[in-house]
Amino acid sequence: MQTARCAAAPFIATILCLIVAQPAAAQYGAAPRPIPPSDVVTQVRIDQRLGAQVPLDLVFRDESGDPITLRDAAAGKPAILMLVYYACPSLCTVSLNNLTSALKTLSLDAGDEFTIVTVSFDPAETPDLAAAKKATYLRQYGRAGADAGWRFLTGDPEPIAALTDAVGFRYVYDPATGQYAHGSAVIILTPDGVVSRYLFGIEHAPKDLQLALVDSSDRRIGTLVDRALLLCYQYDPTTGRYGLAIMSSLRAGGLLTILAIGAYIGRKILKERAAPAPLPPHAPPPLNDQEASP
Repeated sequence: MQTARCAAAPFIATILCLIVAQPAAAQYGAAPRPIPPSDVVTQVRIDQRLGAQVPLDLVFRDESGDPITLRDAAAGKPAILMLVYYACPSLCTVSLNNLTSALKTLSLDAGDEFTIVTVSFDPAETPDLAAAKKATYLRQYGRAGADAGWRFLTGDPEPIAALTDAVGFRYVYDPATGQYAHGSAVIILTPDGVVSRYLFGIEHAPKDLQLALVDSSDRRIGTLVDRALLLCYQYDPTTGRYGLAIMSSLRAGGLLTILAIGAYIGRKILKERAAPAPLPPHAPPPLNDQEASP
């Protein structure tokens, strides 16, 4: 029985992207509640809660161990919310690495136009671990002012449960493998803490991130080009990505075609009206004096 369980563990880890967890409780938080192995697959998911209000008064701990609310962490700006845990050697690390790479290509700056709030869902993790993670990713990001714009938080079981429930993030601890099972997504919040977008997966196109942040800010940030692109691209909640709005593009193209044809016809009409009237076709030449006499 033990042999079969060990043989199945790598397959489960590959499919569910299970992350190694610390099973023992630390001075912060408590050990995760075991979930029967048969329930792991059914309980791990991300339920989209578009339009849901995140409870901004939830209190977590910042990188120094001081209490901080989500409201203060987001600082009244559009926010990228990442739910991870810092001891993760695989999925969470890959997600944060890829997010950092995408952020480096954006014209928007963390701490200026938006914030990033990374929250550990493992209540056993400490602010020291959060501080080490923050130092690593601020060094990779390499932009001035990001220290106050990218927070790495830890918390107790109650606020963690309230936050994950609010955004539909379902994860479990698998006692058979000693690992967490969870999905991966970037969750975009409006300045008021309303869930605006889910960008699923571990790798995100910079265009999707930029448009999601501009869209979530009610277009108060970003350039005119960003705002124009939102007319051509629409968010698809089934894929968690921005896709080209084909019908809108076709309508816009058709309208432009009609306007171009109308302008061409108008120019032709004006040109014809301005030209001198031509002589009647096949008009006989005027008679001379001899031809005119009888």
